[in-house]
Amino acid sequence: MSNLPVSSPAFKVAAFYKFADFSGFLSRKADLAQFCCARAIRGTIILAEEGINGTVAGRPEAIDALVDHLNETFPFQGAELKYSTADAMPFLRMKVRVKQEIVTLRAPEVRPSERVGTYVEAQDWNALIGQDDVVLLDTRNDYEAGLGTFEGAIDPRTASFVEFKDFVEKHLDPERDRKVAMFCTGGIRCEKASAYLLSKGFEEVFHLKGGILKYLETVPEAESRWQGECFVFDERVSVVHGLREGAATLCRACRRPLTPADRAHADYREGICCPHCAGEVRQGVAERQRQIALARARGASHMGDAAVAQAREDLERKQARREASRNRAGKQT
Repeated sequence: MSNLPVSSPAFKVAAFYKFADFSGFLSRKADLAQFCCARAIRGTIILAEEGINGTVAGRPEAIDALVDHLNETFPFQGAELKYSTADAMPFLRMKVRVKQEIVTLRAPEVRPSERVGTYVEAQDWNALIGQDDVVLLDTRNDYEAGLGTFEGAIDPRTASFVEFKDFVEKHLDPERDRKVAMFCTGGIRCEKASAYLLSKGFEEVFHLKGGILKYLETVPEAESRWQGECFVFDERVSVVHGLREGAATLCRACRRPLTPADRAHADYREGICCPHCAGEVRQGVAERQRQIALARARGASHMGDAAVAQAREDLERKQARREASRNRAGKQT
């Protein structure tokens, strides 16, 4: 039984990563999964020879135990580690995976554990990106940048991080772009992206330490140069300043984040499609909806109704959590 006060969020969310030599620790995958499952922790942890990357949620005491376990069992000391909270469990299951890379770039010459760009603390970020000779680069994927980004940032419009290499080759020049500042959600992509730029001859490369999440946690909203919401890879969908849940939800067809304006769009069909995928509805989705319509015409139910009901339930639950969060904030002030 948790000892949290009634007004406290029920779940603690930990996002972490570290680039280090994990080659001798990959065999502990099963033990790590068992440790998490025994404590009802959910989320995803990725292990690779180059390090560890994960986002998990659980009761505060369970997450604290996991961090202690990682520090005792793996080369985890000094890892980039950020905490936030959630009123409902933001993950469906627990997964521990072994992969080739903890963040996929497919550039084996890049070794972030040996060389990366210059870290910039969140409180110093505004001063750096306000300089006229700094190229500000969003290293996230297009759907993430579309939900929110820093004022004046370049969106490479990549569908996957692997495409970042092509963007650099076509659009950046170390002779022209003398200062490059980059950012991502939690900092991990920038570790690799900055190391990659250094390997290509760029000399002054900076990246936001702790990523957007640290900035939203640290910098007062009145001083912020952040615009929009920050996409996160769990059922919270997005967060805003103070790491409070944002207003975005997910399209259940294409999995893109949706703003309130997206959900008000004529092409939005709850549980079926959104403005981003309305012209590309998969045959299976269309057929499912046709079967739902036929079943309703007969006065019967159809298992496809569950998708629409789930989307509606998700939205209502998210709105309820945001209202509860606002109420707590009001009581604290």
